[in-house]
Amino acid sequence: MSGHSKWAQIKHKKAKTDLARGKAFSKLIRLITVAARQGGGNIENNARLRLAVQKAREMNMPQENIEKAIKKGTGELEGVAYEEVTYEGYGPGGVAVMVEVTTDNRNRTTAEIRHLFNRYGGSLGESGCVSWVFERQGLISFEKDKVDEEELMMVAIDAGAQDIRTTDTTVDVITTPEDFEQVKKALDEKGFQYVVAQVTMVPKNTVSVEGKHAQQVLDLIEALEEHDDVQEVYANFDIADELLESLKS
Repeated sequence: MSGHSKWAQIKHKKAKTDLARGKAFSKLIRLITVAARQGGGNIENNARLRLAVQKAREMNMPQENIEKAIKKGTGELEGVAYEEVTYEGYGPGGVAVMVEVTTDNRNRTTAEIRHLFNRYGGSLGESGCVSWVFERQGLISFEKDKVDEEELMMVAIDAGAQDIRTTDTTVDVITTPEDFEQVKKALDEKGFQYVVAQVTMVPKNTVSVEGKHAQQVLDLIEALEEHDDVQEVYANFDIADELLESLKS
């Protein structure tokens, strides 16, 4: 879990300062469009859309872009027909990897995702081969030296959090997907500044990797995340924080 949350924090910070913001916006537009197509364009009645819009606002996406993406999803505006696909496989060192994509050409995307796995020492597997390793949960992650752990724990538990997990550098509030928004709201109201807040796939167990395998795993994850069709990448690697910091660039 420590590697998971630390990497999530690093990714989030990178995304907010990424010069290739156009690519980030393109992925978010797909996410919003698919959410609106599946659950309707009313944010109040569509939790998935609400979270997607929140993510877009955190990235400073213009409101006009958000509204257009919603209308494309509901059919009010013409748009590309995307489908969602989840790929599963293994990275170097036996690390479990799940990749969520939105694509308008499944055959092309499958070939490209398989190529990336092979290129970075992994292998694409069959559906279901690693999904059992992960559980969908809410994750609200904080930098340990910037929060009062005792107060954070009290507020989070009172609001319905499932668990609080700490490492040398992070404090992670874990929730059910259903309770995520109410826990986040309670923490927001108390002024806690999180680094990451999302409903994600949290690994039930982790695989420790170091040395060459650690670098290969991070190279694979980053290559997958750079792919235009990829929305999220989940992995159960555990890399020591100091090593993760030295390898992340």
